[in-house]
Amino acid sequence: MKKHCINQRLFRFLALATITLVIVSCHKQPKDLKSALKKYSDQPIELINADSLYKESYKMYFTQVVDHENKNSEAFSQKVYISHVGYDRPTVVILEGYTAGRNYLSELSKLLNANQVIIEHRFYGDSKPDSIPWDYLTVKQAATDQHLIIQALKNIYKGKWVSTGISKGGQTTIFHRRFYPNDVDVSIPYVAPLNLAREDPRIQEHLNTVGTKICRDKVTEFQKLLFESKNKLLPLVKENATKSDLNFLPIGIERAYDLNVLEYSFAFWQWSGDCDLIPGKSASIETIFNHWKSISPFSFFAQDETDLAFTYQALYEIGFYNYDITLFKEYISDTVPATFDFKLPEYMRRDFNTEVMKDINNWVQEEGNYFLYISGEYDPWGATVVNPSSHTIAVKMVNPDGNHRTRIKSFPKDMKENIYKLLESWLDVEIQRKKCYGGTRKEGVLEIL
Repeated sequence: MKKHCINQRLFRFLALATITLVIVSCHKQPKDLKSALKKYSDQPIELINADSLYKESYKMYFTQVVDHENKNSEAFSQKVYISHVGYDRPTVVILEGYTAGRNYLSELSKLLNANQVIIEHRFYGDSKPDSIPWDYLTVKQAATDQHLIIQALKNIYKGKWVSTGISKGGQTTIFHRRFYPNDVDVSIPYVAPLNLAREDPRIQEHLNTVGTKICRDKVTEFQKLLFESKNKLLPLVKENATKSDLNFLPIGIERAYDLNVLEYSFAFWQWSGDCDLIPGKSASIETIFNHWKSISPFSFFAQDETDLAFTYQALYEIGFYNYDITLFKEYISDTVPATFDFKLPEYMRRDFNTEVMKDINNWVQEEGNYFLYISGEYDPWGATVVNPSSHTIAVKMVNPDGNHRTRIKSFPKDMKENIYKLLESWLDVEIQRKKCYGGTRKEGVLEIL
């Protein structure tokens, strides 16, 4: 009897070993990561410095076409950073909404002890053709870029995949899943709006109700103070513009001044929410200026290429917000635009495509499974963060008193633990709780995001 039991166990062990060998042979690991990556790029692959979590990191470029519906259209190179922990680990893919200026360590990669891929968005940073064909800067074209890169790298990393992004990168994460829902297992968009109009009214409704009335009134009084002190503050604005090489064409610096006063309330709740920091009327001009600049930098109304690309997307497909000038009519001309059309030259202007976000919203509500939406209570963009329906396996977590800087690490301990448990159940991995924000960094990694 004992001999029979031993033979049965041995049989089961050998059968399991055979199955394991078959699996290993089907998923053979590359001998050398750099050589494996070379299959997907005709450009040199650069070894770069990275966080100590990783064994090696590379910068490389994938070849894309500007129009994925026409494979003979113009090609361009798309920048990607790849950081390697192990072939048996999950992979976090960060879908940037803008430029990917450097390699960095995301908090998700740290939590999951995961490989990391950062994909720069099409037509930002280094990832664009010599002359940008703006008609092809669409969420679907960008999603296809990301799909092709992810599918290529899944030949190397065969474990669980998690997509993520912050703000516009979070939007990009949602958009990618809409068109390629099976590319990844879980998606975690941070502070990512899903606007349903070119100027989504929910954002202004949020600004009218966020925080306490005392704090909202203090924000309004500070904006009036900025208008009333324009003659004293404008020279400081001009000096700052010269030092920072800011170009306010075509609107001019005085118009930019007025718009930046209107922007203050949005920026205050987006980045701060601490009314104790707002100077009063008795504060010095320098104190008033420095606070204003720290909350709402004047660069927001200066022209640059990145701003041009973002504004095009915002006013054509992904939506934005406008300003309520009701309380400030005595300070500004009626000709001050309440929308952002002025940021685009005539040849780039398009009618807003209302169907794109409507389609994406319908999809996330009906089929958007395994999404964790991270939001901050004060953040105006939180007004349009997805509220998942009961039809989907998805969760929204709102950080109390949190703003646009909200991350998983920002949450109270009990809520953070709930997020950890959720990710463990969805991904079948153990969260690296104790190691999450420790460790050392190698040169070239600036921060954990």
